[in-house]
Amino acid sequence: MTNKDSTESQGKFPRGSRSYIMSRIRGRDTKPEILVRRYLFSRGLRFRKNDPRYPGKPDVILPKYHVAIFVNGCFWHRHEGCRHATVPKTNVEFWTAKFLRNRARDAREEEELTTLGWHVIVVWECELTKSERAERLSRLYEEVTGESGTESDGESAPSPVGQAPFTIEHRSTLSKRLGDFSSSESLQTSHR
Repeated sequence: MTNKDSTESQGKFPRGSRSYIMSRIRGRDTKPEILVRRYLFSRGLRFRKNDPRYPGKPDVILPKYHVAIFVNGCFWHRHEGCRHATVPKTNVEFWTAKFLRNRARDAREEEELTTLGWHVIVVWECELTKSERAERLSRLYEEVTGESGTESDGESAPSPVGQAPFTIEHRSTLSKRLGDFSSSESLQTSHR
């Protein structure tokens, strides 16, 4: 048997090696996931990762904001219009069915999370290329927190997803509203 004969049925891989190669594909802690997590952590956000208590085990869970983030690979999750969402030329029927199952599972898990009151955000692998990374991560932070930048005193701060808005007040404004407790009159109590 020639090398050509052994690789003909399996594409470009030698017989028996495809399973090994496919087993090396990571399901978690991928480079895009690590990029997203490092960015969120650097911005002060704390999260859980791949928590099995939530439908689909989202890549990042931010309980404080009730946000679930999936960092999806364009190939496996079929990012519409992306040049990476190609179908392999061999075994097309298998891959088409596989991709349809992946898409159906993704939609089902997103719907389950939404029904439970979670805001679901999908970050695509192609959005994290060097040229697009900074803009996408900044937008992700805004989607999670509702904050577009630094807040100035006295202005209304944007509300995080699922939480009521709040305002930031100067200490002087707050003390006027509550009364000045520094005077001796306000601190005196009668103990008779």
